[in-house]
Amino acid sequence: MFARLSVPRAALGNLLAKLLMVGLGLAITVVVARQGPKVQGAFALFVAVESALLTLFSGLGLWLARQMSQQGGTPTLRALPMLRGVLRAAVSLGLVASCALLAVSWASHTLPYSQLWLLALAAPFLLLVPTATGLWLGEGRMWPINVAQVAAPALVLLGLLGAGWLTQGAVRNAPLVVLVLTAWVSGKAIVAVLTAVYALRDADQRDEALGVASEGVSRVPSQAAARWQSQWPFIATIGVTNVVSLLNYRASLFLVERFHGLSEVGTYSVSVTVAELLWLLSSSVTVSAYARIGHPDARVAAAMTVQAVRINVLATLLAAPVLLVGAWWALPWVLGEAYQASLMPLAALLPGVAGYAAASSLSAFYTNHLGRPQLSGAIAGLSLCLSFGLGWWLVPLHGAVGAGVASSVGYLGAIAVAYGVFLKHAGLPLRALWTRGAGEAPAPV
Repeated sequence: MFARLSVPRAALGNLLAKLLMVGLGLAITVVVARQGPKVQGAFALFVAVESALLTLFSGLGLWLARQMSQQGGTPTLRALPMLRGVLRAAVSLGLVASCALLAVSWASHTLPYSQLWLLALAAPFLLLVPTATGLWLGEGRMWPINVAQVAAPALVLLGLLGAGWLTQGAVRNAPLVVLVLTAWVSGKAIVAVLTAVYALRDADQRDEALGVASEGVSRVPSQAAARWQSQWPFIATIGVTNVVSLLNYRASLFLVERFHGLSEVGTYSVSVTVAELLWLLSSSVTVSAYARIGHPDARVAAAMTVQAVRINVLATLLAAPVLLVGAWWALPWVLGEAYQASLMPLAALLPGVAGYAAASSLSAFYTNHLGRPQLSGAIAGLSLCLSFGLGWWLVPLHGAVGAGVASSVGYLGAIAVAYGVFLKHAGLPLRALWTRGAGEAPAPV
């Protein structure tokens, strides 16, 4: 009844785009990592700070996505006024973030924090992508999102090649890091501006088409379009929730730096990057199903969430041992013998990462259907508390391996609670995950 095969078909294009994006990202990682663990460590921490900036203000795009998906297939809202409003807010917030980043950079004398001025220059533009793509996410249109996802790492890699630093001999770590980070922020900023321009044009064309095709669609901006600013509590909650989620994924890097230095961060960051390849399929499935997970009919939303969770968990459990075997052979050969130290932390991370693949779909249900992103934040916060608390004890004793064990425990504990919360709000029995048809029962919200 709910088009069981439509999610895998819809996810295929997004999955292919993510494969290309991840391939480009891995190429960048290989290039940087081969310059040594210290350079890789500085790059990983810089990217973690950038991710915190993007996730803090990601609520703008997700609010827009929710407005689009909550229309239930009968568009009644003009997209262009809403999109213009959130893009202006993104630029304004980026300028505020730039000031904070400049202050941190000015006060710091160690990598990568002393180079955050580069991120400050790009901050007003970087926020445009997660904001503009909310338009297409809410409508379930994957190809513009796919293009934006692939274009950024492609342009970064081209920038690195164009700079010519790949052919240089011995270079001091600091100048090399500056070249890498400059190419990173420049490529992403250019793609961000182009994405925003295209989204504005696309929204305008969409509104014009709806105005011609349907007399029932209002040409006057609705209250949601004209007064989106009243939704700041919802937007801010999403941002805080996503920052907590990011810390859940990245806090262990800063713990390793605190107790063991930048070089060990470099090897451990490779473990994290490889382990999170398991989330490639899960994120594709969730993005493709995001509009239907946010459907106002609770029965449709719950059934789609259960289907996405099944696909995500099964795929990652099957892929985890294959990934470990491949990495055991490939990492030292591709990156260098120094990255042999990444293998045991990777083995420790994989069980938790595989189990946590369900989190993206469950979070979409909390945020897009229930409109309660604080539930996602609470689950991520639980995982963060478990992993950080255990890591504070294990990392000083066992280094990166301890960080991997702590993260796995946090992921598994939190996902068990997250599934229970979903079942409660969806009105489904425990067996819904593995029993065919159980996820289609009527569900009060």
